[in-house]
Amino acid sequence: MSIRDLLLGIAVMCVWGFNFAVIKLGADHIDPLILTGLRFSLAVVPVIFFIRRPNVPWVLLIAYGLVFGVGVWGMVTYSITLGLSAGMASLLLQLNVAISLLIGFLFLGERITIQRGLGAMLALSGLLLSLLLEDGSVTLAGLVLVIIGATCWGLSSLIMKAAKTDQVFGFIVWGMLFAPLPLFTLSAISHGSSGFIQLIDTFNAAALFSILFQAYPTTLLGYWIWNRLIVKYPLSAVAPLTLLVPIFGLLGSALFYQESIGPIKAVASTLIIAGLLVGLVKPELFARLQMIPALRQKYVKRG
Repeated sequence: MSIRDLLLGIAVMCVWGFNFAVIKLGADHIDPLILTGLRFSLAVVPVIFFIRRPNVPWVLLIAYGLVFGVGVWGMVTYSITLGLSAGMASLLLQLNVAISLLIGFLFLGERITIQRGLGAMLALSGLLLSLLLEDGSVTLAGLVLVIIGATCWGLSSLIMKAAKTDQVFGFIVWGMLFAPLPLFTLSAISHGSSGFIQLIDTFNAAALFSILFQAYPTTLLGYWIWNRLIVKYPLSAVAPLTLLVPIFGLLGSALFYQESIGPIKAVASTLIIAGLLVGLVKPELFARLQMIPALRQKYVKRG
């Protein structure tokens, strides 16, 4: 990967990581579901008029919009409103890797290798350890919602696979078309008109910045650059960059919201990131690492 593209990739991870702090900024002023709906509204219009609809069934576009827009980001944004810190939200959302492993096994018949199983166990150990946190950065309601979001992230990948399209960016944009209305409706069902009244009363520069940042740098620019890198380079060269997202997420939460990173949170973060890293190691290298103890024992016997 060229230095220029590597720096672009790191910049996108930085934006995606800091986005969790920006989500909290907006959710502190307006209803989280309305905030997410406005994010996708601005991300879609007017861009959708300049991108041809991919040749995939409408049902897949609708399903992607519901799962990705409502299931992932609606729930993650709501989890922050319910007390989950921005840093922990960015970290725990990465559990989608372990959950996607189970989804692939159940729905696609994919085999769970020892390597992937070990990575999933490490990540889940980090999740369980995070339950011991007593600094107020993890709440039960927030944790449940972010796990729903992580599960929906895995399901959105399943929908993407079913679409079998090489027009990934177009698929994402057209899919997001079906996210705002369900988000606004869900807000109305949950809180009646209070969320929309609050939007009028409390809308300010911070809320506007949050919406614009989520819609353009995070969603449109971020995914455009990411898809470009995915097409240009092997997935094994690009995927490890995503490990930077929770690091930037925790950093952003610490900088803007003074979130403390104590020993338990540090160990939990390390376990989750290590689990993701194990899953990204090439199978050939992992097989060689497994052989090291046997070779060492053989060498000792010879000595």
